[in-house]
Amino acid sequence: MRTTPLAVTALAAALLLTACSSGGGGGGGGDSDSSGKAGGACAIGQLGVEAGPANVAPAVGDTGDIPVSLTNQSAPCVLDGTPGVTLKAGDTSATAPGASGAKPEKLTLAKGESATFTLTYVRGGAAGGKNLAAKTLSISVPGADGDAKSFPWSYGPVALKAEGGAPDASVGPFTRAGD
Repeated sequence: MRTTPLAVTALAAALLLTACSSGGGGGGGGDSDSSGKAGGACAIGQLGVEAGPANVAPAVGDTGDIPVSLTNQSAPCVLDGTPGVTLKAGDTSATAPGASGAKPEKLTLAKGESATFTLTYVRGGAAGGKNLAAKTLSISVPGADGDAKSFPWSYGPVALKAEGGAPDASVGPFTRAGD
């Protein structure tokens, strides 16, 4: 009498384990997405992009930080490299370099997942000094073929480094939101 319930229980357990490990259905796609093999480079048009709120540099020589978040609104895609940040003032533009010592991480974003990075800048002085009177912040992602999203810059002038007029600013690497 006990043999029948044990046999039925064993059969049910075996069927359940077989269903869980069959590799069919959605399980296979998830593995390739998390390994970065699925999806191409993220396009800026498939990402929701938000800049700020900023920790504004209050005075000349002070440092400010602007967090930027990107949320995938489409098929899985990959962020591989350093975010592109350009500050524009009329016909003049300056690209912020990657942060010294930062190591870019390859991230695969599923639909709805987010990544962040931070732009750090030094506030410049009054007009005519070594600064860029930025009016626009332009953000791009690696592999986006020049596409960018622009935001108004309302954080004051950005100091320029002595060499080549590069902005005294840096861009941190992408990190997965919530990490």
